[in-house]
Amino acid sequence: MRTSHAASALLLAGVLGFGPNVGPAPAAEPQRAQALFAGGCFWCMEPPFEKIEGVVSVTSGYTGGRDENPTYEQVSSGSTGHAEAVEIVYDATKVTYERLLEVFWHNIDPLAANAQFCDHGPQYRSAIFYLDEAQKRLAEESKRKIEASRSFGKPIVTQIVAASAFYRAEEYHQDFYKKSPVRYYSYRAGCGRDRRLEELWGAKGSHAGGRP
Repeated sequence: MRTSHAASALLLAGVLGFGPNVGPAPAAEPQRAQALFAGGCFWCMEPPFEKIEGVVSVTSGYTGGRDENPTYEQVSSGSTGHAEAVEIVYDATKVTYERLLEVFWHNIDPLAANAQFCDHGPQYRSAIFYLDEAQKRLAEESKRKIEASRSFGKPIVTQIVAASAFYRAEEYHQDFYKKSPVRYYSYRAGCGRDRRLEELWGAKGSHAGGRP
């Protein structure tokens, strides 16, 4: 049986891998996931995560407490049991939870109990609020790796606890570093946050969450 020139061309293209049905692999479908961290002032925890490719949104809010829909005034008084926290929505095909944990650790003082830098009280405690057993395992592994690799001379007191309801903070708190940069950077410098991060983490801390 004779094969036409057109059919032969199609057959050859298929063999060589560039036929009409051959093309680049489709991009992976986005996989939305969440992470919840507390690291003191939530103003200061937004910038480092918003810089990461694959992070969809970072929201300041309150979690780990008793009352529903708490206000900033209530939480800042320390009477509700909530911590200032950030809720991170990310694309798990672009960034891993392990990477988010790394950024978290390098932006906190894990040796300070019920405080972060110049802010004191349980509302400023550091914590990883895990949403499932996989996050719990990874959080605990990350803590063990830090304990094994660094000698702080003091125990790590950052909590690793199950997540509870997260309440979005008032709108003026969202992306505060963009809305009021002078006030934000003045507060950050006055609180000694970057100086302490560099003491703890070296270069990784010195570039953690300061100016872009």
